[in-house]
Amino acid sequence: MLQRLTKVSKPTQFLISIALVILAAAGCYLASAYIDYKVVAFILLLTVSLIAIVFDIIPVLVAATLSALIWNFFFIEPKYTVHIGSAEDGLLFLMYFVIALINAVFTNRVRRIEKQVREKEEKENIVRLYNTLLNSLSHELKTPIATIVGATDNLLSGTSKLSEENKKELVEGISIAALRLNQQVENLLSMSRLESGFIQPRKDWTDINELVYDVVHRLEQPLKNHKLHISIDEKLPFYKLDYGLIEQVLYNLLYNAAIYTPAYGDIFLTAKNSADKVYRLYTAIPAHSELKKETNVLIVIIEDRGPGFPPTEIEKVFNKFYRLENTKPGGTGLGLSIVKGFTEAHNGTVKLENVPHGARFTIEIPAETSYINNMNNE
Repeated sequence: MLQRLTKVSKPTQFLISIALVILAAAGCYLASAYIDYKVVAFILLLTVSLIAIVFDIIPVLVAATLSALIWNFFFIEPKYTVHIGSAEDGLLFLMYFVIALINAVFTNRVRRIEKQVREKEEKENIVRLYNTLLNSLSHELKTPIATIVGATDNLLSGTSKLSEENKKELVEGISIAALRLNQQVENLLSMSRLESGFIQPRKDWTDINELVYDVVHRLEQPLKNHKLHISIDEKLPFYKLDYGLIEQVLYNLLYNAAIYTPAYGDIFLTAKNSADKVYRLYTAIPAHSELKKETNVLIVIIEDRGPGFPPTEIEKVFNKFYRLENTKPGGTGLGLSIVKGFTEAHNGTVKLENVPHGARFTIEIPAETSYINNMNNE
């Protein structure tokens, strides 16, 4: 809330500052029969101090000056005149005015210093994240490239000496390395789209069965030593989604599950429609009639049999560049951050929780479904 107020325009700051002083003074005026005019000074000074916490120096100085004039005109005897009856009140007025100005200046200076400290910390964090990313990329990009180059050299130089089994192993190694390289490049491109802030889902009717099996086909190599159990509701309707974004979400989650689930371990993927969160949309087609459409919630659950996550780290795993300690080397820490970003781009949510012998990711995405398709599924 305070950060939002600090970003308002200068004219708005002036208006809010003046309005707050007038409101505080009006309240004091209504209660003037019960409070002393010296107490009013403290209330107005407090108001100016609060304004100084969030606004720039000029609006604060205007508020301080206005509060002093209001205090003099409406509360110091004789009232409703700028004349001050006693030397003591004159001294009080002068002290109030000076203290209000000093308070405004010093509070603003403290704010500036705090801002400079924050900016310095942010720059240090950016540099640290930049170094982390470079170190991760140097490993994540060099390793598959070296594998591809080495395997290719072996194939080219030793074709006559290599058995068919050796050739197959080298080709599989190239395929796995290329897949890993492609995964990192896609994650970097996806993160750049999220960082730009201009990502807009291009929604079209999507068959979840087709989407899931496309993802599984792309992950054929990482998943080949695991038991993947797919459960998709037979009555699942078509959803209006950005196919590419949701495909990347499922790809990252399944890839993550394949990496951290032990060989021959189970991975579960479930897709279903929520009947609890349905609401109706009405579209006039044609002008004299209404075509009823439904917006349901698509729920996708991916559960693995990996080591799970420390309870204290669950809230952090979707942060950019975040990686758990004491896990397998490699990775840029972008995969789950992209999952969260692309899901939220569809106004959806992603939740992580530990389950016995593993972890479970639950994605919920509200999406329009066609009326005809729902009728056919019933």
